[in-house]
Amino acid sequence: MTDLTQLTLTEAREGLAGKQFTAVELAEAHLAAIEAARALNAYVLETPEQALAMAKAADSRLQRGEGGRLEGIPIGVKDLFATEGVRTTASSRILGNFVPTYESTVTSQLWRDGAVMLGKLNNDEFAMGSSNETSAFGPVVNPILPANWNAEKARAALAGDKKGLLVPGGSSGGSSAAVAAHLCLGATATDTGGSIRQPAAFTGTVGIKPTYGRCSRWGIVAFASSLDQAGPIAKTVRDCAALMTSMAGHDPKDSTSVDLPVPDFEAAVGRSVAGKTIGIPREYRVEGMPAEIEALWKKGADMLRAAGARIVDVSLPHTKYALPAYYIVAPAEASSNLARYDGVRYGLRVPGKDITDLYEQTRAQGFGREVKRRIMIGTYVLSAGYYDAYYLRAQKIRTLIKKDFEDVYASGVDAILTPATPSAAFGIAEMADADPVQMYLNDIFTVTVNMAGLPGLALPGGTDAAGLPLGLQLIGRPFDEETLFSLGSVIEEQAGRITAPRWW
Repeated sequence: MTDLTQLTLTEAREGLAGKQFTAVELAEAHLAAIEAARALNAYVLETPEQALAMAKAADSRLQRGEGGRLEGIPIGVKDLFATEGVRTTASSRILGNFVPTYESTVTSQLWRDGAVMLGKLNNDEFAMGSSNETSAFGPVVNPILPANWNAEKARAALAGDKKGLLVPGGSSGGSSAAVAAHLCLGATATDTGGSIRQPAAFTGTVGIKPTYGRCSRWGIVAFASSLDQAGPIAKTVRDCAALMTSMAGHDPKDSTSVDLPVPDFEAAVGRSVAGKTIGIPREYRVEGMPAEIEALWKKGADMLRAAGARIVDVSLPHTKYALPAYYIVAPAEASSNLARYDGVRYGLRVPGKDITDLYEQTRAQGFGREVKRRIMIGTYVLSAGYYDAYYLRAQKIRTLIKKDFEDVYASGVDAILTPATPSAAFGIAEMADADPVQMYLNDIFTVTVNMAGLPGLALPGGTDAAGLPLGLQLIGRPFDEETLFSLGSVIEEQAGRITAPRWW
């Protein structure tokens, strides 16, 4: 039998419908692959018994002709999504062995449509990071190798200090690595400043950050509530569209959820883009941008032009303020959201001589260094005397960033094309002890999308000289993810897919 883990989600769905294999066989193949790839550290919790039970139920529904749109499809769930009866930690010590008594809206909709849960995926602690190195469970390894590495050298590094192996991006590094390594057919992820798109770019996968309000935030561990948005990472544009059709939808439990009908996003894949106008923002040509990224960007524009799209230069003048404004707004909201982790109601509890000491000891031992850093920044910018100078000013800049995009779209532009990241994936531990700002600069092309609440799709556009994936980003109008999927399918068809050969 063909290696079922090598299939795309779409191919697996067709195979299940054609009775070429069963959902149980599909789940078993992926569970075996996960077991063989534990050294990559993509999963923090495997749920084989639950997966096989869900797959068996899916087979019964398929036999009766009652299958949902994702019936029998095995997926991984980022450890930020609450899963009823299954440990959810946000990859932090402070949540300990927390087991929710409720299910997030996004995952409940995936199970409604027949998807099968393989387990919980690693992520940067509380989604704070760009490399998946801040997780309490340790770093995730990118399954993509530089072209000059052979399997023997890679396995030796994996068994040792991992030096020279690459990060998968963050915070959804477990999601991107699991998809790239064929350890699931798709994965849930979240994006607060680029945490879907940057990992997708680093691993040669496809990820979309939907419009703010398109997917419910209910049951997702909060980082920065005005920026967080759930979305999928998958092997192809079509697979991504299929997952998002199930994940999206209005939820009365989330006050920011928008009551709009959910289109069949898959129907947009392969749709003609002739006549579409694509903007190229001059402000994204940042100082020190590698020539390979510049060349990739031009190549992406040429692909869309060849498909009949019109390419125009546009201006987003407040782009240069986006990163500093983001790193005021996001930590401010995080410092408020993370106040609930105090050792009293759930999670880690470190005893103290009084209640204040209990709070202090629990938070000191429970939170990692990056989370503590962002809480401190957030508390500072919200404090008396600094609120107006920092937080209020950052919110005003956010409004101007949003207006920049509105002006461009009002001029007739349908979508904007940019690089997804300023570089290819970097090495594990390469930046961990450097100036934190250097790590934050990984988000330079992605944070504007979150600040403006827009949809953004990242997908492979090519490779660098070392054979590592380089990603392109398409930014759309609010709630126009369909155009992004149609444009993305054009680029995918011409650029091709990037797959990781199994070396671990």
